[in-house]
Amino acid sequence: MTASAAADDHTLAAEVAAEAGRVLLAIRGADGGGDLGPDRLRDEGDRRAHERIMALLAAARPDDAVLSEEGADDARRLSAPRVWIVDPLDGTREFGEPGRTDWAVHVALVVAGTPVVGAVALPAQERMLSTRPAPPLPPTRPGPLRVVLSRSRRPAEAARVAEALGAELVPLGSAGAKTMAVVLGHVDAYVHAGGLYQWDSAAPVAVAAAAGLHVSRIDGSPLVYNAAEVSLPDLVVCRPELADACLAALGG
Repeated sequence: MTASAAADDHTLAAEVAAEAGRVLLAIRGADGGGDLGPDRLRDEGDRRAHERIMALLAAARPDDAVLSEEGADDARRLSAPRVWIVDPLDGTREFGEPGRTDWAVHVALVVAGTPVVGAVALPAQERMLSTRPAPPLPPTRPGPLRVVLSRSRRPAEAARVAEALGAELVPLGSAGAKTMAVVLGHVDAYVHAGGLYQWDSAAPVAVAAAAGLHVSRIDGSPLVYNAAEVSLPDLVVCRPELADACLAALGG
């Protein structure tokens, strides 16, 4: 695939994320990447997906800056009017585990601190969600509310929100997979505090906002991207009718 310079930014983001997803699926292969071993599989996935994304964006948008988890940070992005923020493989741990589908590719375009374009590919689920067309806000799911959280750590903030909502806690892999679970209506809220970076949330937040979900820091303040500090450690993504209750539980 060659990314088209004539494509609009939304289409381009989806094309680039989809192509990186194909690269990752090819590396994983029919045996789940067993020939490589989990550590080399993860390393190869990070490297090859990054290289493909960078090549596609350079060809289609040569004047734009890029911040990638797998690339060196270039301070010139801070004065650039358009910055692509990408995570070539979000959920590297899950990618290295045979059979897991909760890993993602993130491609976002940030203008004036806001992700105005985003695409999140879930390659192992054969699913793409992007800002155009924006996913429709799903109806309320029957049964108890659900709050999604990390598989590897249990933030106290997520537990507080779940208790306030009378909700179940649901563990899941990558930040992109968790955010898209809210977008798709599989869960009702995602709360995280600590350990996230701009590339972890830029594209998922763009898609969630386009779908009509609430997105913010845990204190209720806006999520601001392309800051000098690449850490952006916390976020709340939830159904709009739950925003006040979530933020109240968090003290925001």
